[in-house]
Amino acid sequence: MRFRNFLLAVALIASATGQDTQYPAQSMMIPGPASAADFASWLSDLKHWRSESRIRLGYSGSQYDRPELKWTQQSFVQPQMMIHDRFFFDPDAGKYTVSRYLDDLGKRYGAIDSVLIWHSYPNMGIDNRNQYDLIRDMPRGIPGVRQMVSDFHTHDVRVLFPVMVWDQGTRDEGIPDWNASTQLMAAVGADGLNGDTLYDFPLVFRTASDQTGHSLALEPQVPSAKPSEALAWDNLSWNDWIILNEHGGWQYPFIPQVAADKWLEPRHMVNVCDRWAHDKTDDLQHAFFNGVGYESWENIWGIWNQIDDRDAEALRRIAMIERTFATLLTSADWEPHTPAAQYGVFASKFPGGKKSLWTVVNRNTFDVNGPQIKVPYQPGEQYYDLWHAVQLTPEVKGNLVWLSFDVEQHGYGAVLATTGLTAEEQQFLSEMQNISKRPLSSYSAEWHFLPQHLVDIPLTKRAATAPAGMVKIPAGDFDFTVSGVEIEGGNEIGVDVQMPWENSPRRQHSHWMHLKSFYIDRYPVTNADYKKFLDTTHYHPKDNHNFLREWKNGTYPHGWGGKPVTWVSLEDARAYAAWAGKRLPHEWEWQYAAQGSDGRVYPWGDTWDPSAIPVSDTGRTLSPPTDVASHSRGASPFGVIDLVGNVWQWTDEYQDEHTRAAIVRGGSHYSPAGSRWYFPQNRRLDEHGKYLLMAPSLDRAATLGFRCLVDSE
Repeated sequence: MRFRNFLLAVALIASATGQDTQYPAQSMMIPGPASAADFASWLSDLKHWRSESRIRLGYSGSQYDRPELKWTQQSFVQPQMMIHDRFFFDPDAGKYTVSRYLDDLGKRYGAIDSVLIWHSYPNMGIDNRNQYDLIRDMPRGIPGVRQMVSDFHTHDVRVLFPVMVWDQGTRDEGIPDWNASTQLMAAVGADGLNGDTLYDFPLVFRTASDQTGHSLALEPQVPSAKPSEALAWDNLSWNDWIILNEHGGWQYPFIPQVAADKWLEPRHMVNVCDRWAHDKTDDLQHAFFNGVGYESWENIWGIWNQIDDRDAEALRRIAMIERTFATLLTSADWEPHTPAAQYGVFASKFPGGKKSLWTVVNRNTFDVNGPQIKVPYQPGEQYYDLWHAVQLTPEVKGNLVWLSFDVEQHGYGAVLATTGLTAEEQQFLSEMQNISKRPLSSYSAEWHFLPQHLVDIPLTKRAATAPAGMVKIPAGDFDFTVSGVEIEGGNEIGVDVQMPWENSPRRQHSHWMHLKSFYIDRYPVTNADYKKFLDTTHYHPKDNHNFLREWKNGTYPHGWGGKPVTWVSLEDARAYAAWAGKRLPHEWEWQYAAQGSDGRVYPWGDTWDPSAIPVSDTGRTLSPPTDVASHSRGASPFGVIDLVGNVWQWTDEYQDEHTRAAIVRGGSHYSPAGSRWYFPQNRRLDEHGKYLLMAPSLDRAATLGFRCLVDSE
């Protein structure tokens, strides 16, 4: 009986673990054949796996036939773009600059087909605004976003936004995410949704989108562990293809892998990505080999990782070929790893009608010349080296034709077999001929970080005595040590900020400095303080969305006079400081006033004391901050109060060519629960937050205030 039960258990396990294949996919990437001799059996195995997988999934490809979704099959280049990118929005003019953004990409690596506009992480969670609120708070609100999307459409670029199903700790939208996201995308005219951290989109998103009358393409992020029925309605995917090797590291294999989702459904579009890689050759070669797209992601949460010149030019040429022959790349008869003649050179064949396309990659570290591909002889057939834009002279040997062409080290090739060129194909050859005169090897493959600079804070008129409400901080030597708490980026160069004494941006900062004496506000600026400023100056920001959002009829709510003012942008804080004859502190001044010279972790000492700060608010609704004088136990060695745990406080601003970011200090009373992806809370004095800046309407937050400083004689 035990043996019988054992056999039954084995049978159940076998039936549950899926198909029998010699080439199981890892993260939905199928390993290639070990050698050319294995090709026939390898391809037969893949075809059997595909046929059985479709049966197991009950697969139907009807979603790929829908006219409104067919654009996905030609979406070969898709940057993930932060809304904070300075090429995308001009805060001084208060307008979106879509043409400027696209011109920059066009100069560096060519046209794009779609754009994933990222608006939430890593800032989301600084207060309880949810992912949908942050779109509504973008400059000019929903009408402005809709016009911006239309501007992209004018340039034939499709637009996607992300949906974060993990955002269950901020304000409750009141309707399910599938309704909230699809309805908002319909309102702004977007074309698709990217599912952040999703292996696949639940069917309910497809249904909800169709019910709006504005059907969206769905693009999950994370590669599935095995085939999923969602392939039937997820027309795109966003994919990291590197795999874990036997040494515990992440890398691409020498023999290109096959995209399992595209193998199952040749019309499925994958956007290949390895965000932190400085060399994009592996990404681009695997994308081209599989006839799929590339996620040209450079602004990674405000950390700039620019594609180098060689890879940028390779991307330009790859995309030109893929767009021109997009129909062939969806061939149901796709033959990956079709035999190639030379070691380390790999080819995919995409036949269709009277044409065939080969995409070729050279994985070697040296150029490979001479015969590359052999094909059956067909009278009247012409062959073109698409990479170099020249017609090939075939070498006929019996019933075979040998095609010879050059492929650079770590380079690319493409061949077209045809009985005649279309006008579009002739135009392509004409354009490619000019471009291909310069080899990729002549372009620099050197990667550069993007330098940052600190925005200057002019000194105030020096005071001889402490102004009212301010504390004198004596001159002293200070070991300024602080680190950024960004969730991603590790210790990569470019993470966090570049202090004035540093030669590159980095996460860890340490600098011994002598600070002159100064005066700093004992408490953060309160609502009552800010009202005096408004009553005197009648200040009104040009971008006034969310300005003093909790105020009504020009004043703060009853009983809020002693609470720190919030919903003020960095510009609003600077305006107040200038009126008061003060300025915002540099963060090392803020930290010195909070820490003194003994390196303590908190203003009151090295031991955490929850009674020294307000009670943390972790719900989906947000309570107001407490009065600034409520927690005197949290005073610093100099008697400065309410430094941590009530509201974040504006300090320095850093800029590079693409990003503006502010350093915010002190943490707040609000920490949304349920996800590690929210804006990192930090109340330690040796840590700071980096808050990306776009426009005052979006930058203002319910948990972000400020205090001021005056320079001393």
